[in-house]
Amino acid sequence: MASPFGTIAVIADPRAGVLGQLPVLERALDERGLEHRTLVANGADPSALATSALDEGFRFLVAMGNDETVQDVVNGMFREGRPIREDPVLGVIGAGSGCDLVRSFGVPGDTESAAAHLVGDSTYALDLMKITSTGIGGERRTRYGHNLAQVGMGAQQVACAAKAPTWLGGSRRFYGFWCGYLKTKASRFTIEHDTRTWEGRAWNVVVANAQFTGGGLRLSPRSFPGDGVLDALVFTGPRSGAYTQLPRLFRHGDHVPDPHIEELKAKIRFEVRSARPMPVLADGVALGTTPATFQIVPRPILFKL
Repeated sequence: MASPFGTIAVIADPRAGVLGQLPVLERALDERGLEHRTLVANGADPSALATSALDEGFRFLVAMGNDETVQDVVNGMFREGRPIREDPVLGVIGAGSGCDLVRSFGVPGDTESAAAHLVGDSTYALDLMKITSTGIGGERRTRYGHNLAQVGMGAQQVACAAKAPTWLGGSRRFYGFWCGYLKTKASRFTIEHDTRTWEGRAWNVVVANAQFTGGGLRLSPRSFPGDGVLDALVFTGPRSGAYTQLPRLFRHGDHVPDPHIEELKAKIRFEVRSARPMPVLADGVALGTTPATFQIVPRPILFKL
């Protein structure tokens, strides 16, 4: 039983620690009769592998890894601002890597169960974010994001965790949280959303296409990655909200509504400026600093359910 979208190109990312699960995925695909080719990004950019696969004639790509892997594959599906192929199909196998995009769709995180979702023709038209931020030299950088972006403390915390000593092991995220908390000060923001403008002091700005981040935090519970809308949460209250709201984030994402969180929406784009440069992160990847724009790209990719 071949896929109605043709042979699958599996792009496995060693950075996400998923290679041990690759035989499990290949066996699951063989058992379901799904023709596939496996491409391992050993020293290669997953985005380059995605581009090459599409140029070769593949339509159905499966990113095996975390959200960084998915972002790379998604960016490899574009050339000069347009999808390389019409209606490309994207599947995601988290393989225990903590990929957050799949949580918004209810796709299991384990390899065997997730492989079952690659069968059949069920898809969901996925919106993307076209994100332009500022580089160290002032140059403007553009990148596509699929899940959730943060400006301010959330971005700083991930950057701190990435630089933490490797001997900290599983405690690197804990280190990153408190390091980012201590390094971040509230700043004056101007946020344009379509024809409206919000101004005020904040310590974190979330721009979301989907709901989850950080391995299961339901940070933007009102986001749906195919509704043609980007959601922003502007954290304006005491900086201590970074940890006092954690239990609510872990539980159900019931931290909104809240008097210290401004909720904004845009059907076209957000433009985020700050009194001093603030770090910008999307899908766990550091992109640059403010000023930054987040433009919605309506449904260019079909997500395999």
